[in-house]
Amino acid sequence: MSTDSSPPKLLVQVRDAIRTKHYSLRTERAYLAWIRRFILFHNKRHPRDLGSKHVTEFLTFLAMKRRVSASTQDQALSALLFLYKEVIHHPLQLGPVSRPKKPETLPTVLTTQEVARLLQALRGHHWLMASLMYGSGLRVMECMRLRIKDFDFGMRCITVRGGKGAKDRVVTLADSLVPYIRTHMERVRFVYEEDKANGEANVWMPYALARKYPGAPAEWVWQFLFPSDRVSIDPRSSETRRHHVHERTIQKAIRVAAQVAGLEKRVSCHTLRHSFATHLLMSGSDIRTIQEQLGHSDLKTTQLYTHLIDHGAAGVRSPLEQIFSIANGLEIT
Repeated sequence: MSTDSSPPKLLVQVRDAIRTKHYSLRTERAYLAWIRRFILFHNKRHPRDLGSKHVTEFLTFLAMKRRVSASTQDQALSALLFLYKEVIHHPLQLGPVSRPKKPETLPTVLTTQEVARLLQALRGHHWLMASLMYGSGLRVMECMRLRIKDFDFGMRCITVRGGKGAKDRVVTLADSLVPYIRTHMERVRFVYEEDKANGEANVWMPYALARKYPGAPAEWVWQFLFPSDRVSIDPRSSETRRHHVHERTIQKAIRVAAQVAGLEKRVSCHTLRHSFATHLLMSGSDIRTIQEQLGHSDLKTTQLYTHLIDHGAAGVRSPLEQIFSIANGLEIT
């Protein structure tokens, strides 16, 4: 009996290499999509027959013809660099690449009054999610991936596991949120006990922990704080699990709440994180402390918030104020 010893298809090799590196499912899908587009762009030629010149042509096409953003082009480049380094084993030597200039945009920040109005327009677990993002400076996916064990009520802190750059950090937990989190955990515990009774108490575990601790996926402490309302099949392992809620649910809830609250700003989940950092600075917190809370690798990223403060109402005083002071009592139109 003959056996098929042919190597797996290229995209299967890419997928396996990504999973070996423990990249997220989102990164896996993005990288595979860009590699497919690269192959189709070059008339389905195999990447081993292509090189740096062809990658540069593709990236230039994205920038000049498709007008993609700088961050999108960077993602495509990362996917192709991974392909050639980890799968084809022929690292690229790229020359100059035409790329769009990244816009130097300032973040949208809400006032404390606007944050209060936004939170007032939210209900249930959406209110709790938004409160955690603002109160602890969490990114939206960091909030979605919180587990029961990540909370230390005694120390009033949260451990953020596998944040951006695969880094853990410890962030503050507002005293006022503790009773609400405890009440929410009781509701989640009820769902967990039902899953356990049905033999469906199972969550995704990072890396190889599920093999090292086979009983851990069914343990209470590993359950997500914000579980999905239904069990589903894991696309990688094909196991039936209760994952965390999808981030789109809170993103939509924030947008709707901003409209209900009458906020005349473009508000997103990340706006709450920006507001957290800005308000800490305004209250006198040390910038290094804020950098650690946000998980920024570079202090320059955190210093962006000082720019907002130094050039806004708390910084530069408009010369028009002096004109109004001199013209006190005169009608100015």
